[in-house]
Order: sequence, then C-alpha cells, then structure tokens
Amino acid sequence: MKKGSSRVDFLDEEKVRSLLTYEALIPAVERALIELSAGRIQQPLRSVLRVPEHEGIFALMPAVDGDLMGVKLVTIYERNREQPTHQAVIQLLSANTGEPLLAMDGRLITEMRTAAVSAVATRALARKDARVLAILGSGVQARSHVRALQMVRRFEEVRVWSRTAEHAQRFAEEFGLRAMESAEAAIRGADVVVSVANTHEPLVHGAWLAEGSLVCAVGTVGPGKRELDDAAMQGNVVVESREAALRESGDIIGSGAAISAEIGEILAGTRKISGPGRWTVFKSLGVGATDLAAARLVFEGRKGVSDGAT
Repeated sequence: MKKGSSRVDFLDEEKVRSLLTYEALIPAVERALIELSAGRIQQPLRSVLRVPEHEGIFALMPAVDGDLMGVKLVTIYERNREQPTHQAVIQLLSANTGEPLLAMDGRLITEMRTAAVSAVATRALARKDARVLAILGSGVQARSHVRALQMVRRFEEVRVWSRTAEHAQRFAEEFGLRAMESAEAAIRGADVVVSVANTHEPLVHGAWLAEGSLVCAVGTVGPGKRELDDAAMQGNVVVESREAALRESGDIIGSGAAISAEIGEILAGTRKISGPGRWTVFKSLGVGATDLAAARLVFEGRKGVSDGAT
C-alpha cells in the first residue's frame, strides 16, 4: 500500500510464486519455529467456523512477529472439483501502527510452507544416512514435499502410493519415482515417511515402520481425524506447538501419546528427544507463525523489486 493511500494491493498466486523460493523459505520457517517456541512470536489457536451445508471449513490464523502482523483466512472445501480444496488469503499489517500493508493469495504459501516445515523437521530429526523416502498421497502436498525434502537429504529411492493407482503411476512417471501397490509396501523399509493423503482413518501403522525412521504426518487436522494408528504413535512425538497439538490433533488426542518436544525447542537446542520410541513422529498441523514467515519473504521481495525499479 502506498503511503497516504487507502488502497491495499493484492498479489495473486503467480506473483507470489515469482517471489517465493524454498531456498529462502526453509531457513525462514526454521527461524519462525524457534521464535514461536521461545515465545517471541504471538500466535493464538486458530479459529474455525464450519459451513455444514457445503461441508466447508473457514479458519483464521493470526500471528505477530516483531514489526509485522498477519492473518491467514483459509477455507477447506473437500467436495470442490473445479476449485482447489484449500484456498486462502493472507493480510499483512504493521505491528507498529496497525496499518494494512499488503494482501496476497495464500494457497501457494500454504502449500510451500507446509513442505518447508517438513523439510526443516527432516533435516533435524531424520537419520543422516536416510536413503529411502515414502510419500503417501499424490496431490498438491505430495508434489511440494518431493521438491522440498530432496533439498535436505539425498534420497536414493523415492516411493509414492495413492488410493488411486493411476494417480500414483502418473505421479511416479512425472518425478521419476517408484509407484507402490499399497501403503504398507511404501512404508516398509523407508527411512522417512511423509503422510499427505486426505484421510480420516490411519494410513500409517506402527507394525510397518522401520527402526529409527521418521514420520512426517501432515494429512489430517482436527480432533476426530487420524492418519497414524496407536502403535505408530508410540514413537517419540514432536510438534510445532503443544497447545495446538493438544487441541487439534486427533492422532495425539485419540492415542493419548505424550509430546516429547516442539520442533522449535529441538532446533534451538533447548530440548532433546528423550523417550523410548523406536522412531520419531513429527505431527504437523500448520501454524500462523510459519505462514507469516512466508508472507514476510513475499512482502520484502516485492519491496526490493519496487525499490530497484527505475
């Protein structure tokens, strides 16, 4: 927004895409997760409104980080066919004056920041010699996770499974991966398992997990939804936010699993995993702090382009 003007500019998805890279985003969300756990980023639990006649969800995710505030307005309409199931808008404001600064499409930011957080967790929690990656799902988040995770580990084999075999095969051919016939076949022997399929029932079973493996569980948000069975939840459990996980994760609520640490605490070195778990589960729900970190990069990138214009 120009000084003295009441008009707030809006950046569409293509403009956001031109200003956001995983190379910048991964360290930005890592910093945000550290600051969140340290209490230096303010972030309440997300507010959720349901639109039952359309099986829709409308959520608000605000956060304040230093001189910048932001709120993501996100919708989830799983019945959508012509439109994306997940859509969002992010509004940035000055934390110093309350002045609206910039609005932007948030769908791509949600996609990229989710994968970037998983990449941060993989770099911190996966074995250094991790060589086999399994992806459960073949949609938007599967694509972003393949790109982001290969920036932090050199995987020699990447497997993909989807409920629809043709989708998995097309995905595998596009990225040069290996399509698997079942979730079990994808998971067994994998060093890192990424669950990004839309599900209400467990897809990841503890009986299939390898000793020392990492599960990035991203596919479900909500106290009544599960993507891991109770046996899988017997591993060490790491989250973005304890408060959010204890309210919003059906995997944690339903299994009664104890939370070992927040990922920001591990990244800062203030807490170590000290549990008997044979593997680690990173249960990711998405937090406003990382949305704000991504939106800040877009805001600063746009400002840099504007300042450099002649």
